[in-house]
Amino acid sequence: MRSRPIGFLLSTLAGAALAFGGTTATASANPSSAPAPDSASVGPARAADGCYTWSGTLREGSSGEAVRQLQIRVAGYPGTGNQIAIDGAFGPATKAAVTRFQAAYGLAADGIAGPATFNKIYQLQDDDCTPVNFTYAELNRCNSDWSGGKVSAATARANALVTMWKLQAMRHAMGDRPITVNGGFRSVSCNSAVGGAANSRHMYGHAADLGAGPQGFCALAQAARNHGFTEILGPGYPGHNDHTHVAGGSGRFWSAPSCGI
Repeated sequence: MRSRPIGFLLSTLAGAALAFGGTTATASANPSSAPAPDSASVGPARAADGCYTWSGTLREGSSGEAVRQLQIRVAGYPGTGNQIAIDGAFGPATKAAVTRFQAAYGLAADGIAGPATFNKIYQLQDDDCTPVNFTYAELNRCNSDWSGGKVSAATARANALVTMWKLQAMRHAMGDRPITVNGGFRSVSCNSAVGGAANSRHMYGHAADLGAGPQGFCALAQAARNHGFTEILGPGYPGHNDHTHVAGGSGRFWSAPSCGI
C-alpha cells in the first residue's frame, strides 16, 4: 500500500448536492456536515477525504455527481459478465454492485451507500482518487499527458481510473495478492510502435496488460470475468501467451482458450 498524505478535500466538485427522497447527499469538504446513519453501526463518515467526500446516503433512485463517483469505486462489482454504467444514475445495477462491494468487505450488504461504505472507500483510495494498490503511472507507460489516443486526454485518464478500480476489486477477490500491470493507455503512435490492433482499447484508456504475478495468466483471465471487463484475451489467443489483457468498453470479447475462456 502506498503512503497516503494527510489533507482535506481540494476537489472542485466539493459542495455538489444530490437530492433524493426528501434527503440530500452531498460531496463536501465542510466538517460540519452531518451524514445520515448507515444500516451498519458505525460512526459518521469523516469530515473530508483527500480525494472526494460523501455525506448522507445514496440509494436506488439517487442521481448526480455523488452517484457517479460511487459508481467508479464499485465498477469492479457488476456481477459475472456485466459492467455498470458510470452515468450518475443509481439504478438496480448500481445497487447490486454496491451490495457486492459491501459483502466483499464484510459490511451490511443492503445496497445503500452510507458512512460504512464511504469509510471503506476512503481506506481504499489515495488522494489522487486512484485505488491504493494501483497508480496512473502503471496505466500509462506511453506519455505523461494521456494525449494522442482515440479520445481526449481527460477521457483516456478517466477511463484508466475506472480500470484501476476494477483491478482493485479483482485483486481483493484474489486474496489481495499484488497484480502486475505491464501497461495500459497508448497513444495511436505508441500503439503502432508495439504492433497493437488498429482498434485497440488501449487507445481509449480502457485496457491493461497484466503480468503473471503470483496468480498466473489463466487465474487472472478467469477472475476478470467477474469484475467488469468486457474484453479478456489470454493464453491461447494469438499474441497473448505472455500476458493477460483486460479491458472495458462496449461489446464483449473473451478469448483465452488455454484457460477455458
